[in-house]
This record gives sequence, structure tokens and C-alpha cells, in this order.
Amino acid sequence: ELPPSEFMQVADSTWLVLSVVSNGREAPGCQATGVTKIARSVIAPLAEHHVSVLMLSTYQTDFILVRERDLPMVIHTLAGEFDIYKEEGGECVPVTCDDVSNGFLKPKPAAGPTLHPVQSPQTRFCVLTVAPDTLPAIATMLIDVLFYSHSPPWDAATGSQDLDSITFFSFSLIEGYISIVMDAETQKRFPSDLLLTSSTGELWRMVRIGGQPLGFDECGIVAQIAEPLAAADISAYYISTFNFDHALVPEEGIAEVIQLLQQRQESSR
Repeated sequence: ELPPSEFMQVADSTWLVLSVVSNGREAPGCQATGVTKIARSVIAPLAEHHVSVLMLSTYQTDFILVRERDLPMVIHTLAGEFDIYKEEGGECVPVTCDDVSNGFLKPKPAAGPTLHPVQSPQTRFCVLTVAPDTLPAIATMLIDVLFYSHSPPWDAATGSQDLDSITFFSFSLIEGYISIVMDAETQKRFPSDLLLTSSTGELWRMVRIGGQPLGFDECGIVAQIAEPLAAADISAYYISTFNFDHALVPEEGIAEVIQLLQQRQESSR
């Protein structure tokens, strides 16, 4: 319904959402899986079969977006380990490989995926939610932060922001559940009694993947981060955006994360 505009870029592909749940149930209000827990069973196999994904972690759970044209390969890849269902008329209907066989399966790529550089700003972030009925109370502040707050200056020479003061704000509303990621300084602008966080109230640090916009065709970007963190049992909150990918890790673990990713970079050379 949005009018065409020279200012709006739209990716060519249509994407479908995969939600991974345990025992067929997903309890609202708690993180069901976590990007590192599905790294080996979902993210790595899809990367090996040359399926590009977008990852969206929320306060409640994690979603994997795949291109609609890749659905046959997705189901072929995951059917051995998961029961797969599609939603039809509000009901979950089992899916089999035979339901989506509309062409040959792509072979695995011969070469390994590109390992992109990672950068870690000094900014500390909060992962929050808001009760839907209290959203109007912070609507004005949300609009101000989203559309009128000043971002750090863009460096034309390097084509990037100053990563020591990166601005990142994420708001998602999915099936009535709200999820927000904001830096700790921005959080102070909101009424503290309306923002809900985990009982530990931990702060997070960011690892941003890619020195230049990543595009949508490359595979293995999420796996580059998720696999080593899963091996080290480090939790991560992952958000793919139009240009870059971002992983949030607990603040106390950032040094270990950077070391792990640097070691992976060096071993690939």
C-alpha cells in the first residue's frame, strides 16, 4: 500500500518466516530457542545448502526469514531433524518434502563462505519489551527517537559511521508482542516503570558484521557468528537489517566473543 518513491529501496525477494519451537509449543514471554541454540540444527545446515537467511531475534523468541523461492531446499534440509508445519487458515498443517518438490536441489557451494570483518562499538544496549496497553504512553518518545534524534555523522571518506558512538534502535511488533533494542543512554529518556526487561537486567554489547552493505544473496553470514558462539555456549541476540547484521552478546562476554571471532578470521586465511 506504500506509494512508489525514489527514496524507498525494496529487495527483490519475498521472504517467509520460520519459527523454531520446542515440543511443538512456544511459550509467550520467554525466549524459546536463542540464535546460538539453533546454530547447528538450522542456521549451519541452511548455509551449507546455499540458502540465504535473515535473522530476527525478539524479546520473546527468534525468527528466521528465508526467500520464498528457497522453500523447497529449506524443507529438504530441515525435514530430517524437524517436524515442519505451515499455517493454513489459522491451523498448522504438516509439510513433507513431496509437497514442495518443484525443481532440482541446488548443490552445496564448492568454496567456503566469505568471513566478513566484525566491529564492536563501545555502546551498551538494553533488550526490552513493553506491555501493549502501555504503548500509547511512550508513543511520542518512540516517534522522537525513531525519526528526529540525531545520528552520528556519516564519514563520506570511509563510508561508515563512527563505531564508538553508533546509533542503533530496533522496534518490532509481532502478533501483539513488542520488542525493543536501544542503547543505555536512550533508555534513560523513557519512563522506567513502563519498560520491562529480564530479571537480571543485563546490558549487551554489539558485534556488527560487514564493513560494507551485505546484500541478500550471500550465505553463511549468520552462521559466521552463531556457530563459534554456540560452540562456546555464549547466548546472542541477532538482528539482520537491510544493510548489516548485528549480534548482541552479554556485556561481560564481549572480550571472549571478539577473541573467538578474530581466531576464526585468522584460521580462514
